[in-house]
Amino acid sequence: MSKSDKHQIMKGTYCLIIDKKKSSKVKIGALGEIYFKKGYYVYVGSAMNSLKPRIKRHLSNNKKVHWHIDYLLNDESVAIKNVIFNIGEKKIECEIANVLSHNGKNVLNFGSSDCTCSSHLIYFRSFKHCLKKVKEAYKNLNLEYHDLKYFERL
Repeated sequence: MSKSDKHQIMKGTYCLIIDKKKSSKVKIGALGEIYFKKGYYVYVGSAMNSLKPRIKRHLSNNKKVHWHIDYLLNDESVAIKNVIFNIGEKKIECEIANVLSHNGKNVLNFGSSDCTCSSHLIYFRSFKHCLKKVKEAYKNLNLEYHDLKYFERL
């Protein structure tokens, strides 16, 4: 297996740290219009067979709208500020979302239609606090994590 093949099948859980530059309503598929306050949002997802392509897809501006997060990322006042992720076999997105929900404000039902979580999108007022809480969530689960700079070297 070549190095590029190995990176295509990496598994893991990721947190997109999203900067919402101004408050506005955004239509999120079947969830309808949701009001998003200016600030920072963490979207927690997993890719159990394609971590690198999944993160690249989220970073791309040219994608078919499929998931709740796609609708939000298509909003003109939104930008991904960082991506924190781990490489591992265990799907831990619900655990991370649960930890983060105690530190921020959930956007109810967002990204959690395939689990029992109330949300996989959590709001924070400041970037510094948001980033700190994401890193703490991984540390609390005893997981090594990486950021966007590391991802770009893969």
